[in-house]
Amino acid sequence: MFFKILLNYITGYINIKVESFFLERFINICISKNIFLWNIKRKKSTIMYANISIKDFKRLKNIAKKTKSKVKIENKKGIPFLLYKYRKRKLFLIFFAIMIIGLIVTSNFIWNIEITGNVNISKEEIMQSLNNNGLKIGTNKNKIDTNIIINNIRLQRDDIAWIGINIKGTNAIIEIKESDKAPEIINQDEYCNIISDKQATITKISVQNGTAVVNVGDIVKPGDVLVAGYLEGKYTGTRYVHAQADIQAKVWYSKKEKFYFNQEIQVPTGATETKYSINFNNFKINFYKTLSKFKNYDTINESKKLMLFSNLYLPIEIIKTTNSEYKKENVTYTEQELIEIASKKLEEDLQNQIYNKNNIINKQVNIYPNSGYIEVEVIYEVLENIGNKEKILF
Repeated sequence: MFFKILLNYITGYINIKVESFFLERFINICISKNIFLWNIKRKKSTIMYANISIKDFKRLKNIAKKTKSKVKIENKKGIPFLLYKYRKRKLFLIFFAIMIIGLIVTSNFIWNIEITGNVNISKEEIMQSLNNNGLKIGTNKNKIDTNIIINNIRLQRDDIAWIGINIKGTNAIIEIKESDKAPEIINQDEYCNIISDKQATITKISVQNGTAVVNVGDIVKPGDVLVAGYLEGKYTGTRYVHAQADIQAKVWYSKKEKFYFNQEIQVPTGATETKYSINFNNFKINFYKTLSKFKNYDTINESKKLMLFSNLYLPIEIIKTTNSEYKKENVTYTEQELIEIASKKLEEDLQNQIYNKNNIINKQVNIYPNSGYIEVEVIYEVLENIGNKEKILF
């Protein structure tokens, strides 16, 4: 698709306006006759704009007649029309030729990497893995073997279940699916125990194979054996097995922090300043003085890579830097205000650790007053399935 559009830009193309009550039929006939339309835009139910090559435009006469459509040329675009317009300006033509050659050369390299599907793994971490395996900004596309990169990353990382790499134009689109680090897989014909992976209180235990060594109500800690991988028989004696069981327990998550009554906070003044810079493949040009006019401020950087068409990125990045001024103020909270602020913060931190928030069955907030501050502790009681399998070593 990209190379087809680029080729049409080089050979010239036309932007057309089509008026018809049968636009869908018009498009379908074009598709059936391999007439390439792109950048299609519907203005109304009876009006459509699209780009088409010069060669294909000549084939539209019969289709327009057949579908009772009115086709009008809106613009002529591409190199032939541009050269004709500036045919007397030699310096411009030389510059334009250099630009086209540069565009063709740069189209052989990767200038943007787009990462999707990551939740717990940062983009920086994924980017580092890609860089280590030969996929980075500025890499020649002809030297990239996506299958080798995919296989290497899957072997190197156990937190990525699947990864796909799709190169379109100068853009590399990376899709990943994350996986939890799985415990050691033990074959069904191997003997094993089930051990606790958390400190918890047993609420339910259903054993399919093996011997339970804990009961409902028992408190266990990580490493304790919950179900032993053996069976005792009156006539068979001790027989080792692959332990199987469903074990449910109450697990506690807690966090405790100090919060002071007197605090220095940041209050935005509303004043901002915006600065711009250009990055040419890691060569940065600033259009401003390095220092800000604000004494206290927060900085937000936004970057946008230039592209000619979809997935045709250039090695040029526009960086917008916004500084937002703030002033420091001293505030004094009441005990109730501080408890509400502290509880909200600690609850958000704890909920990020809990896989299924619907399994929270109880919440407890403990307050410990002190001189000048309070200590707040939030405890969540969560119902979870626990237990990992561990080989029996003889």
